[in-house]
Amino acid sequence: MKKILFVFTVALLAVSCSQEKKEYTLAFYNVENLFDTINDPNTWDDDFTPEGKLEYSSKRYENKLLHLSEVLSSINKKELPAIIGLCEIENRSVLEDLISQKKLKKGDYSIVQTDSPDGRGIDCALLYQKSTFKALSQNFIGIHIPTEPNYKTRDILHVKGVFAAKDTLDIFVNHWPSRRGGMKESEKYRVFVATQLKKAVDQIQKKNLNANIIIMGDFNDEPTNKSAEEILCATNNKDTSKPEALYNLMYDLKMQGKGSYNYRGNWNMLDNIIVSNSLLSNTNGLHTNHQNGKIFTEKWICYQNEDGTYVPSRSYSGPKYYGGYSDHFPVYFQLGY
Repeated sequence: MKKILFVFTVALLAVSCSQEKKEYTLAFYNVENLFDTINDPNTWDDDFTPEGKLEYSSKRYENKLLHLSEVLSSINKKELPAIIGLCEIENRSVLEDLISQKKLKKGDYSIVQTDSPDGRGIDCALLYQKSTFKALSQNFIGIHIPTEPNYKTRDILHVKGVFAAKDTLDIFVNHWPSRRGGMKESEKYRVFVATQLKKAVDQIQKKNLNANIIIMGDFNDEPTNKSAEEILCATNNKDTSKPEALYNLMYDLKMQGKGSYNYRGNWNMLDNIIVSNSLLSNTNGLHTNHQNGKIFTEKWICYQNEDGTYVPSRSYSGPKYYGGYSDHFPVYFQLGY
């Protein structure tokens, strides 16, 4: 009888373990000019060389890699992020150096990277743990403005894959045009990029209304701006009856006065994470919730301004080297079963 009871107990424990909830961290980080020290004659990277005005030495490059690995490995102290979206990276080489850092190496990350026509040579990338995500396809949405054929900016990276051997995910990594020249004056470029992204999302949802979609990136716009809210139609509407609707996990944080980037003392939520409602309404499979959007703001990655505000500790400000982490905070959320 005791033997039967023991076997029954083991069986129950096995079922319990198989039904145990699992959460995964997904993050996005604008890493502020992750360049190597080699001069590329095809891009404007001369400053980021030992001979350039920034005196970008191997020591400074290695320090940058170390700092970024410290941040990414600390977002979730229990385990490394399953998926990491990045922007402002120069090439595949810097990504390989990054994932080889001691604090990230155990993540066994694969790399998908764009090769955009951006004049500075900066791109978007996706890092994913091979044990958690299997990439099925990848493509790059080029930004070609008919009325301005010489305008160049970063491509949108689109990766489709299977997450945790169960659910299919469509992930978009973005770095939209900057606000250089003025927010209003440059808005048309971000609106155009948002339009191209919305077309890609619509095509996916036309085939599968319940497709699981994640959009992450530095929009250089906030959740309430035209590009994100009106064109992309990503809101903070918590009605999950429409699986095709898009929800911005950072929207409510913006309304609370928080941000991922500090410009002249003002917080801007430029780094956004948007999910399809299918991930919010799903109770039996892969899902997240409306409150899951987070900003990583530990004081050790900050610089304290004269007014006492803790802002992202950046690597450079103009030509002056500070040896910090990035001028943006990372943003992240959890997906679970």
